[in-house]
Amino acid sequence: MMSCNPLRLPLDWMLVSITMHHTLKLYSRHRESMLKFYMFWARCTRLPLLGRLVRWVANTWGDNLEGAYVLTPDEAAEVVDASGSLMVGPCTCRQVYHNCNNPVNVEIMLSLNGNIFIEERPDEYREISKEEAKEILRDCHQRGLIHSIVRCRDDFFAICSCCSCCCVPLRLHNQYGIGKALSRRDDIVEVFREYQSAV
Repeated sequence: MMSCNPLRLPLDWMLVSITMHHTLKLYSRHRESMLKFYMFWARCTRLPLLGRLVRWVANTWGDNLEGAYVLTPDEAAEVVDASGSLMVGPCTCRQVYHNCNNPVNVEIMLSLNGNIFIEERPDEYREISKEEAKEILRDCHQRGLIHSIVRCRDDFFAICSCCSCCCVPLRLHNQYGIGKALSRRDDIVEVFREYQSAV
């Protein structure tokens, strides 16, 4: 497990934005540590003076490098329909924080770039049909979970079904005022379709 001490971060963290593929690969390889790192820095938003700067940096990061967008159930189904191959695997937030009994294996990986996650952790993912993906989304919606589509730079890679007690983007938004970690775009399905046609 990597330390969250910013003075001891490896060079990989500093080079995280070089390319989308390598950024996703790095995130997939170290995602548990990255989530803990995000929460560590989020707590710094409560420090006098420094907190405002940390929040600004975190919102800039969310705006430009990594963030999530809230989806309605209909939008989530449209994203599934617009995707190529789909895979399902564990929700890392619930794996790390264990704050509820919601299902863990509900993170839907989208299209080709999801294969980066399979390359890194092949035992954790399996391919699913669009119908099975929609059934997972329906079940999560009935449990009161919030759908979001996650991006790393310009690369949309997963639909998450988030709970307020484990989900890192939701907690960053609600508890620490980092609004760009999880935001709303009315044209998100159209943006995703354009992304799909370009990859």
